[in-house]
Order: sequence, then C-alpha cells, then structure tokens
Amino acid sequence: MTDAPIVKLESVGKSYGPVVSLREVSLEVGSNEIVGLIGDNGAGKSTLIKIMTGVETPTIGEVYIRGERIDFGNYSVKRAHELRIETVYQSLSLGTKQPLWRNFFVGRPMTNALGFIKVREQKRISRDIMRNTIGFRSEGIDVDTPVGRLSGGERQGVSIGRAMHFDSDLIVLDEPTVALALSEVEKVLNFIRSIKENGKSCIYIEHNIHHVHSVCDRLIVLDRGQLVLDCPSSSMKYDELIEFLRDLHFAKADDLLG
Repeated sequence: MTDAPIVKLESVGKSYGPVVSLREVSLEVGSNEIVGLIGDNGAGKSTLIKIMTGVETPTIGEVYIRGERIDFGNYSVKRAHELRIETVYQSLSLGTKQPLWRNFFVGRPMTNALGFIKVREQKRISRDIMRNTIGFRSEGIDVDTPVGRLSGGERQGVSIGRAMHFDSDLIVLDEPTVALALSEVEKVLNFIRSIKENGKSCIYIEHNIHHVHSVCDRLIVLDRGQLVLDCPSSSMKYDELIEFLRDLHFAKADDLLG
C-alpha cells in the first residue's frame, strides 16, 4: 500500500507551436477526494486533463501515477484505463437504443470460455450498480430499459456507475451538468458524492461555481495556463471564491486592453 497521490504533476507545460496552453503546472490528486477544476474557456483545463488521461503528451514536466513516473512513449487512453483512470465527457458515448445493462459493459463484455456474453451475470451486476453504487432508484426503470428513455441526469449516472464498476481510482467528469434541468443537476451532484462515498476520487470540471463549491473537497483554478489557486474548499467561502474569480477576469481584461 502506498501513500503516493493517485496523480502528481511536476512543472507540466504544453505548447502547440507558439501557443502555450499550460505553463509549468504542479498539482496532486489524492485518494478519496473530489477536486473541482475551474477556469474560463482557454484556461488550460482540457489540456491538463488530456495529459493526465493519455490523450496528449506534455512538452515539459513529469507525470506520476501512484508514485510511478509515466513514460509518455507508452502512455495512452487504454493505458490510463489500465491504471484505473476514467473520463466521462459531456457528450456521453451511450447507445440510446440499447438497454442499460449493455451500456454498462460496452467495450468490456463479460464472456464465458466459448466467447458468449454472460447476460444474466451482467444484468445482475448492472442491477447492483444501479441500486448500491449510485443509488439509482427511479420508478419504472430497470436494467432492460433502453438508455434513450433515461433523463440526462440518469444517463450521467450510468456513465459514472460504469466508471466506478471498472475499479477506477480517479474519475474525470467533464461538465456533467451542461444543459440539464435543476432537478437533473441535483441527481448528478448526488452521483458525484457517491464517488467519494465509494472510496474513489474525482476531478469535477464545471462552470457553475456554486455546484463546484458545494460538492468538492478542493478547488483548483487555472488561468491562462497557470495554476493560480489550489486550496481546500472549506478554506474559502463561496462569496470569496466568486470575488477571486472576478478579480482574475478583470485582470485578464486589463491585460488585453493594455
């Protein structure tokens, strides 16, 4: 057993030709914590996540997973999955005409020695995930329900539950409440809380600052590729966070005008 953080970045930078997306960012994501990642469009959030999850290679710096330095020559999305890091994107890759249980196991079916899918076992596990992992108890919905009948919040729950089932230590959520009704947003926030309750960690990317502050243990703010805040959410009241972000916005505007 190691006390090393799940992910650690040391002076990570990323450039696309003359365009600098990240500037020597150093941070850690530990076990059993929800980390809010905040920043305007173009702040570097997507680039940071892509480096963590094997989509992009940093220009400079080092990344460690559970204390082991990543060799980016052999790092990929598939390898990140093997290292128990999953990402749930805004545009959910769910088969809307397929039943819920099939979506839980898409790309990773349970098969017997002859290669046949273990339907009964997959349904049993899907039912357990729904009830006990994400607390999914909507009336009239079971494992045979087509995903197309689920609400937006419920679909996010399916994706989060799937990530937790495949033993992910770290789940990255990319703006999971975009375009959802208020009632659906609360469902997703409860699903996020269940990640920590199940002993996992989460990076929660979100523009709604109130949601981030209410559900996260730590707050990380990026601005123009730089890490400008990393603190426990309990150390900064919501109004103080808003004021901090407002000051960043006006400083950026002054720089552009200057």
